[in-house]
Amino acid sequence: MSKVELKNVTKIYDKTNKAIDNLSLTINNGEFFILLGPTGAGKTTTLRSIAGLEKINSGKILFDEEDYTSIQPAFRDTAFVFQQFSLYPHYKVFDNLAFPLKSRLRNFSKEDIKEKVEKIAEMLKIKSKLNNKATELSGGEMQRVAIGRALVREPNIYLMDEPLSSLDAKLRETLRVELKNIQRNLGATILYVTHDQAEATTMADRIGVLEEGKLVQVGTPEEIYNNPKSTYVAHRLGSPRINIVNEDILALEDKPSNTKKLGIRPENIKVNTGNYEGKIRTIESLGAETVISIDYKQIELLALFQGIFKGIKGENIKFDINTNNILYFNDKNESIR
Repeated sequence: MSKVELKNVTKIYDKTNKAIDNLSLTINNGEFFILLGPTGAGKTTTLRSIAGLEKINSGKILFDEEDYTSIQPAFRDTAFVFQQFSLYPHYKVFDNLAFPLKSRLRNFSKEDIKEKVEKIAEMLKIKSKLNNKATELSGGEMQRVAIGRALVREPNIYLMDEPLSSLDAKLRETLRVELKNIQRNLGATILYVTHDQAEATTMADRIGVLEEGKLVQVGTPEEIYNNPKSTYVAHRLGSPRINIVNEDILALEDKPSNTKKLGIRPENIKVNTGNYEGKIRTIESLGAETVISIDYKQIELLALFQGIFKGIKGENIKFDINTNNILYFNDKNESIR
């Protein structure tokens, strides 16, 4: 595995569209790094540029401090996992997994290939499917094979483009845990892109937040959640979403003088107590938790209640806010504390 560095990388489409804008980033050897951002932020273009599938306009791409900017994709030794399964339907699972090991650039014996394939199949819990054709698998099994096909190699870096997004919620949750455990066991370097904050917080060693091709913040999930540099970053992590409201909605004595907006996480609003009063808009039961939408001074506040909430839409509700955890933003939507 390798340390991968991007230095001032820019990729422009159609002469004016900057998909990546002067991006500098280091993914450390053995790190699970996640690029987080909405559609169009530049996540996939970053992956494709590292793999050599896109030619960058300026900047450098280094593997272990060696310049790979102009090296052909076949010689960069990256493993790419796409959102779609991209399996060979007429091949058995074993042959799909073994395919990358049969390249002329590699010199593995049949015994080596068998050992590597069976090891990864065991990790991904698909060993019993090795003799099945790809068309005989469920969607979750197909994606395990697609991930396994990358894992059988020992490339410089694994590049994963939202590989779990097409799966159902329960299976995504299971595979998130398994993929993180496999990454730790292999000591693999992974760059994983997603717009799903749950994937980012549960799997990443560090997260990089992208906005229109620019890297706007890098840190651990905890750092980015607790200390976002902007309202844009604050919105990227947290479910239910953070409440961003005008500063005059609350009478706070010690707020910074240039405060224009406040960020209030739903878990910092306690209901059925306190000096604030609003009206219940909606109640969303999530089982162990309940999301309550409160109408307060004609704005919506989301509160997170632990357990099942017994309330009725339209009735008044008292609530309190933990002001110690409020985030403060200026008129440019930048954090100021």
